[in-house]
Amino acid sequence: MTSSTPHSRRYASGGQYELRRGDALAVVTELAAGLRLYTRGGVQLTETYGDADIPPGATGITLAPWANRVEDGVWYLDGRKQQLDITEVSRNNASHGLLRNTSYVLVDESEFSVTLEAPIFPQHGYPFLVRHRVQYELAEDLGLVVRQTLLNDSQSSAPFVLGSHPYLRLGDVPAEDLVLTVGAGSRLVADERLIPRSAEPVSGELDLRGGRTVAELDIDVAYTDLVLDRGVARQTLQASDGRSVSLWQDESCGYVHVFVTDKFPGRPKAVAIEPMTGPANAFNSGDGLRWLAAGESFTMTWGISASL
Repeated sequence: MTSSTPHSRRYASGGQYELRRGDALAVVTELAAGLRLYTRGGVQLTETYGDADIPPGATGITLAPWANRVEDGVWYLDGRKQQLDITEVSRNNASHGLLRNTSYVLVDESEFSVTLEAPIFPQHGYPFLVRHRVQYELAEDLGLVVRQTLLNDSQSSAPFVLGSHPYLRLGDVPAEDLVLTVGAGSRLVADERLIPRSAEPVSGELDLRGGRTVAELDIDVAYTDLVLDRGVARQTLQASDGRSVSLWQDESCGYVHVFVTDKFPGRPKAVAIEPMTGPANAFNSGDGLRWLAAGESFTMTWGISASL
């Protein structure tokens, strides 16, 4: 494992932590405790970015104390209005939590894992003191395992949603040629600001249970009612030759957001598969929202695996 050093701050994403095991490589960043790269046998399994860049399209960043969006940056705590900073100006939302532009510090490392942590201090819109701890590990099977933990150092219970924002790929296969399968029975119906207003059974082009070619898709949709196999939900991108890459998440992550975009730099199409414990606007809807008691912690686990 290679840890960051002072001169490594030449990277726009801060210090870089390299994990190697067998033919697997993962690169983790100081900025947002992000996943900058994961490869197996030289096959790139996530989208990445340059040394002088910050994560485009939020690629690889971790999200706390909420994932996705809070409408107007407003929610209510014991009847009192809380106003978060508006960070998605075009839609007037507070987006992707409070640590997107934050430096995480190293708290533990071993041969095949690294753990980073950052505090969220009490502030307008979120009057709680919590810590977000993120561990990346290359497992014995060379899959990537990520554990995101929130610890509440406040004197009162704190609301939260955790999530992450990886973009998956399968080497040099054009993303548009891959088949995306999402084992989910329901999807959230969102308005033009991408705020969910209802849920409905999946149907038509948004039913991905049988797989759809990415070229056919232009979606930015949250799914729930995920199919679990031994406590794990799995969403997969597969090539015509049978190779595949999957994102899996444990049963604490009841939602997955799927974003297929033609705006990712240098890629005609890119696919984000985002594990989340709750959907957008959970602070208002209560869907998937958890409250962490004072002194307690909560961990969500997800990862990436491949069949090559």
